[in-house]
Amino acid sequence: MVQLIDRRESSRGRSAVNRERFLRRYKAQIQQAVRRMVGERRLADMEQGGEVKVPTKDISEPSFSFGHGGEREFVLPGNREYVAGDRIPRPDGAGGGGGRGRDGGEGDGEDAFVFSLSREEFMQIFFDDLELPHLARTQFGRSEQKRSVRAGFARTGVPANLAIVRTLTQSLARRIALRGSLLRDMQALEARFGAAAAAGQSGQAAAAYAELERIERRRGKLPFIDEPDLRYRNRAWRPEPIARAVMFCLMDVSASMDEDKKDLAKRFFTLLYLFLTRKYGEVDLVFIRHTEDAEEVDEDTFFHDTRSGGTVVYSALDLAETIRAERYAKDWNVYVAQASDGDAFGADPARSARFLRERVLPATRYFTYLELASPQSGDRASSLWAEYERVAEATDNLAMRRADSREQIYPVFRELFRKEVS
Repeated sequence: MVQLIDRRESSRGRSAVNRERFLRRYKAQIQQAVRRMVGERRLADMEQGGEVKVPTKDISEPSFSFGHGGEREFVLPGNREYVAGDRIPRPDGAGGGGGRGRDGGEGDGEDAFVFSLSREEFMQIFFDDLELPHLARTQFGRSEQKRSVRAGFARTGVPANLAIVRTLTQSLARRIALRGSLLRDMQALEARFGAAAAAGQSGQAAAAYAELERIERRRGKLPFIDEPDLRYRNRAWRPEPIARAVMFCLMDVSASMDEDKKDLAKRFFTLLYLFLTRKYGEVDLVFIRHTEDAEEVDEDTFFHDTRSGGTVVYSALDLAETIRAERYAKDWNVYVAQASDGDAFGADPARSARFLRERVLPATRYFTYLELASPQSGDRASSLWAEYERVAEATDNLAMRRADSREQIYPVFRELFRKEVS
């Protein structure tokens, strides 16, 4: 039976094995703590690790110990109120009696177990139960990324790459080959020595004996490992194709989209981008803003520059399709996220929905539409929402949700990308 022993060094005061076991055992409690952290964080700090507080009552375990059996008497110093036989009333619990900690809940007192999560652990727990619908990595493209792969053995290298088994095999083969030839020479000399000794030829017998001793010494001095025996593991850098995705961010920047709505859109786009980076090796971002006309801009202009005018959604969809056909037509997985308040007028909603169904969705893995409604609007659906809803009923790669506050962004995101349990 093969036994694998992990001898990697852990950081001071920590055990990697115990840490992984703890994260696996209390996964539900840690997920709840991470979700609370998400609601308290700024957008710039979303991808960082941090300290997680888990209530001690959630990780406490039952224990067994020897109790005090029988009857016993003891004297407590300073007792001036009670005598033997008095009954002491039970404390009512108010005012801080009878608990392990005084702060309770999940504060910084004794009732909160605090430990640190690394960035990778935080992101793993953050997106653990989410998945991209229609996730596909069949579109692979060439990239400058290279991977180190094994490329046989070499005669030169560093000691760390020494292939011990292959070196010993070469050494054994060399010694067998050399000893075989020497053994044949020794057998011939022994026959010559015996014949010379039998014929009384002392000079020839002495010469044969001296040569025999020389070969015997040579055979005994064969090195166990010689320079030609050394073999080193060789590795080479090989370029490999990686799964690539492009994320189109479409946002309405008309006068009806105030700063609060833009902030909600930014939070949704950020979550989607972080999610895609965990699923694909390379992710490109394309920012398209629109009023009556659409334009491709950088991220800073996309979120902070102001414009005025009406809303024509068709212009953004048309520009996104043009960019996809020109730059991302081959070897790219396309995702589109659109944020708008839905204030489109006239024939634009119907025209946009038709263009979305006929041109955009067939070339897109997943299209998400987030409608940023005002809290005063209630459940009233916009004209764009109504047209998109008809398209969503006939397709399976269009998802639609509404949000009007920061607290709703993360639940909406989880609802859109919840992992389906088969």
